Amino acid sequence: MIHLKVILLLFLVAAAAVFAQDKEPYPKGGLEAIMQNVKYPKEAKKANIEGKVLVKAKIDKEGNVAEASILKSDNDMLNKAALNAVKATKFTSALKDGKAVEAEIVVPIMFKLK
Repeated sequence: MIHLKVILLLFLVAAAAVFAQDKEPYPKGGLEAIMQNVKYPKEAKKANIEGKVLVKAKIDKEGNVAEASILKSDNDMLNKAALNAVKATKFTSALKDGKAVEAEIVVPIMFKLK
């Protein structure tokens, strides 16, 4: 039984070491970097429209947004601004086994009037 526990422990440690190299893309400068790129649409401001837009983005090996599309939106008036904000953001590269790879992520963009 002790032998089995040691093997299981070694497996868990080895698995953690392998997965520790895997990393999802993340905006350079943090989430604030994306929010700085958000330009609230004038029409949406005038109409007091707030909401959330989920943007699906494909990030290339260099951390650039290769493709972006709307996954879900509370209001169509916010879509273009959300897409532009994500496209203007530079990301860290995704890593798989320590190597840069393409990855898809979902970026939530919140539109809230003060």
